[in-house]
Amino acid sequence: MTAGRPDRSAPTGDLLPGARAVRTIGIVSPGAMGSALGRAWATAGVRVVATVVGRSERTAGLASGLELLPDLDAVVAAGDLVVSICPPAAAEAVLASVIEASRATGTTPLLLEANAVSPERVAALAAQAAAAGLDLVDGSVSGGPPEPGSDTMLYLSGARAAEVTRVPAVGLRRTVVGDRVGQASAVKMCTASVYKGTTAVWVQALQTAAALDVLAPVLADLAEELPVQVEGAARRVAVAAAKSARFVDEMESIADTQGSAGASPELFAGMAAVYRRLAATPLAALSPEEAAALTDLRDVLSRLT
Repeated sequence: MTAGRPDRSAPTGDLLPGARAVRTIGIVSPGAMGSALGRAWATAGVRVVATVVGRSERTAGLASGLELLPDLDAVVAAGDLVVSICPPAAAEAVLASVIEASRATGTTPLLLEANAVSPERVAALAAQAAAAGLDLVDGSVSGGPPEPGSDTMLYLSGARAAEVTRVPAVGLRRTVVGDRVGQASAVKMCTASVYKGTTAVWVQALQTAAALDVLAPVLADLAEELPVQVEGAARRVAVAAAKSARFVDEMESIADTQGSAGASPELFAGMAAVYRRLAATPLAALSPEEAAALTDLRDVLSRLT
């Protein structure tokens, strides 16, 4: 655990009447983060199921350690808790698919909406779920994919959020931030604005420095105050570009959230434009794993044109 960051993963609050223990979790969809979340629960002894039907060979590999079922209907039917964690732009479509599977199988799992969407969007998703007879917990992940010894945090909010904190996990801390759907997503919108917004600033600054042939003095100046960030700049830029397509919608959600709070939405509309441009570069064709192996900053920046 990181020094100074308290462990608030202990179960919080009383279970609501009619709540049932979570013995099986269904993951939709098992990408890098979704699979890692699943393994955090599976390592602690929880049954975790998913499906990779129609997904890439990479996704099938990422889902290692999860119990694979033949289709989404089977995942939803098996799960006491069904977790949606996908590119933000797909959140509505994924929920619609889960609702359809719930109706087809006659099951009513608790839903955990763990996508990087605005509080307004997750509230709309919760209303859609409620109309189908399903309860929804709002969730957001802070940190990298969890693994044993990691410090990943899962923020939760909503009337049934405490039920998720009671599910044992390894390398994943959980904390309830409120009883209203939207509060956990609000945390994500604020933290991601710093983490991913800062990365966009690095991309813009370093690409400009390289184009104007002043990269060396710019890096030397930044290294005086930010040596660790300069050392890892190539990987940071490359991985951000590899993930850029999914970040566009997230930046737009941040802009909407900030605008609704009375802050200026224009800044993150601009950040969305940065990631939209990155999504059209050769680096965007790499997997995050391939991008993370790049260490030559000049080579990385040359691929941003």
